[in-house]
Amino acid sequence: MRTSPSLLSLTIDSAVLNLSNIADLSTLPDHIVIDLFLGTLRAGKLNERVLKLFIATGKDNVFSVIQALNIQVTVTPVLPTTIKDDEIDIVIGAIRSDLTSFMNEWRPMFSRFHIIIVKDPDLKEELKIPEGFNLDVYEKPDIDRVVGSSTSGLFSGYACRYFGYLVSRKKYIISVDDDCLPAQDPKGFLVDAVAQHITNLTTPATPFFFNTLYDPFTEGADFVRGYPFSLRSGVKCAFSSGLWLNLVDHDAPSQALKARQRNSRYVDAVMTVPAGSLVPISGINIAFDREVVGPALVPALKLAGEGKFRWETMEDIWSGLCVKVACDHLGLGVKTGLPYVRRIDRGDPIVSLKKEWEGVKLTEEVVPFFQSVRLSREATTVADCVVEVANAAKERLGSTDPVFARAAKAMLDWVNLWKLVGSISSQSPAV
Repeated sequence: MRTSPSLLSLTIDSAVLNLSNIADLSTLPDHIVIDLFLGTLRAGKLNERVLKLFIATGKDNVFSVIQALNIQVTVTPVLPTTIKDDEIDIVIGAIRSDLTSFMNEWRPMFSRFHIIIVKDPDLKEELKIPEGFNLDVYEKPDIDRVVGSSTSGLFSGYACRYFGYLVSRKKYIISVDDDCLPAQDPKGFLVDAVAQHITNLTTPATPFFFNTLYDPFTEGADFVRGYPFSLRSGVKCAFSSGLWLNLVDHDAPSQALKARQRNSRYVDAVMTVPAGSLVPISGINIAFDREVVGPALVPALKLAGEGKFRWETMEDIWSGLCVKVACDHLGLGVKTGLPYVRRIDRGDPIVSLKKEWEGVKLTEEVVPFFQSVRLSREATTVADCVVEVANAAKERLGSTDPVFARAAKAMLDWVNLWKLVGSISSQSPAV
């Protein structure tokens, strides 16, 4: 026979649903407070305000439960509210000579910030850049001057933007390909990619337990019931990988087979990539904390037939895997999702197919390598992590294909270059 609920249990159930309207619980008997607290936990209604309400009662049994469940008193961390404009560099790799339309389209978002434009050393035409921007332009003579002509080959094609990462002195870097324009959200408003990337980077990431409402620090979202309170403060987010509308970021074989396919799906969400999960990060639309993860953005894996279209390259995929492995090792976060940009149609995937086929085959070796790589306790910085990945790549992959041996050497050269340019920058007003 089913027992009817008592008046006390019904009252507690009602109180759980109306805790937002209760200002003080301290006058209630101890056993009622603890029953109410446990009922709140079961119902998934415990948030920062409610937790403080129970703490204010001063009841020892409440403190015992909080301690036993490892519930952190400070649930919401103090977040940075203001990022100064002079803490951000926009880095653009110029693969095309005429940037007039590109820069004018981005003017509403970019005009407040300092911009670094790095011209592809292989590009012969003069750059066309409209006026009204605070920018520095670097060309092949500048690259040779800073890194030497023997090393400047690292920065050809899409890899030219890495030179901008190298010479920047700002904390945050945002990089968008020169064939991308601002996207519109489903309501028709322009997406401010800069603002969204900075929001991603300055709010915590949650890599150690997946939240089914995605980024709990996004307006309108929160942690779901069952998410451990001990993990709700999150960790520092070091990297933000945005997405794109229109032209899909296929590899060349998929693009050739699905030439008419376009991405029109705008998903209004940001999520942290779980620790231990790899992700194919494209360099199309990214942002990162340069001071924390900069050395992992490395132009290492260069294909023999590398071209001037995204589907003809692998450098960003390799670099993204380095970033993710280093972040996992150091307890940092990587986010993906918003913001979107709109990619312009360009290139011939049929022609590109021959060039990138090498990269498609290499991926089958690259991914298992990064899945199995383990970094030592001595790797306490991102630069340390890059060195250990480079040594492992040389040892385990170097004999299978010369491209991996070259990538390993490029990674070691990059770490040394990063340190050298950083030391020069700190001693002189301009690189």
